[in-house]
Amino acid sequence: MSNRSDEAVVFAAARRIRGLVPFLAAIALTGLVAGCKQENKFQPPPPAEVSVGVPVKQEVAPFEVLTGNTVAFATVDLVARVEGFLVSQDYVDGSVMKKGDKLFGIEQTMYKAKVKEAEAQLDGAKASLAQAEAEFTRQETLLRQNVSAQATYDTAKAKRDNARANVENAEGNLTIAQTNLGYTTVLAPFDGIVSKHLISVGELVGASTATKLATIVQLDPIYVTFTMSEQDVLQIRQNLKDRRLDPEELSKVPLDIGLMNEEGFPHKGFLNYVSPELDATTGTILVRGLFPNPARILIPGFFVRVKVPQGLEATASLLVPNRVIAEDQAGKYVMTVNKDNVVVQTRITTGQLLASGLRVISTGLKPDDQVVLNTNGAAIPGAKVVPKVTTIPVATDGTPAASPAASPAAPPAAPK
Repeated sequence: MSNRSDEAVVFAAARRIRGLVPFLAAIALTGLVAGCKQENKFQPPPPAEVSVGVPVKQEVAPFEVLTGNTVAFATVDLVARVEGFLVSQDYVDGSVMKKGDKLFGIEQTMYKAKVKEAEAQLDGAKASLAQAEAEFTRQETLLRQNVSAQATYDTAKAKRDNARANVENAEGNLTIAQTNLGYTTVLAPFDGIVSKHLISVGELVGASTATKLATIVQLDPIYVTFTMSEQDVLQIRQNLKDRRLDPEELSKVPLDIGLMNEEGFPHKGFLNYVSPELDATTGTILVRGLFPNPARILIPGFFVRVKVPQGLEATASLLVPNRVIAEDQAGKYVMTVNKDNVVVQTRITTGQLLASGLRVISTGLKPDDQVVLNTNGAAIPGAKVVPKVTTIPVATDGTPAASPAASPAAPPAAPK
């Protein structure tokens, strides 16, 4: 029994060993294959592709943008200058009226009677003058013939002179009566919009003082007023080489304005007035422009952005899209790609922003510099890239963008 048990144990162990042989062989084969492979090495990614373009070269007139206000070209209070009852209102509140249009009517009965009375007095004075002149002529003839006395002649002359004075007095009274009659009709002094009426028909007006009936406002053309700092004025004078502009030249200096909700500066006008003195308390000077306003889009009191040239001539400038300009504690910069296709951080100083989205680069860039336009996060200083050259869209005008900036004024520098 003992021998059989030992054989059974040996037989079972042998079977287990035979089962492990294929597994051990597989492990050995795997190690052999692994030992034959080459070691893995890091392969850097290829350089990233970035879009680049050279700065746009364009003539840009230096300008600044200030905030101003629209002001009516003319505003007049319509008043009753004579006493009487208001008998008519001949316009609709807020309507546009032409110069000479009738706006109000005041009772005329008394004033027409005054005119007739003055006319009658004038006719009587003229008749007395004719008689006095005839008598004077007769006495003058008799005096030369030594038929009449000197005293009689002097009396005839005095009566003639008095009759002439009476005629002039009667003519004056007639003029006053006719003028007062004219005041009973209130006319529009110029083309404009008439406000709502302040007095109703049937009310007594002008009883003690002039009664305000309404207001008329002229909106075409319209003024825009703004102020410039002393520094702006000095800069403009320097740009003009201290040249002084007379009123005729001032009217040739263009001004552009835009409302706060408008893109760019769609309204065109010209410089109209520059104050002859600087306000010492504020350090500013008052400037005014004149703008056509046929559609009456501009009304008094609007805040507007005013673009005014700082000089009379445009200068060659380099422009890049404003979106590619970045800024840190050291100042503003753009990314450029050098001749070795390596990204470089280039420091710049900037000028005015145009409506096209381009920004004037005052210093820091050369005309042939390749400015990175679209990086996708790949344009890192010192990194090698593959530049893809594209063209920056050219600005079609020198209009500044709608961001508040500075101030206008070639003319203000030249007040006489």
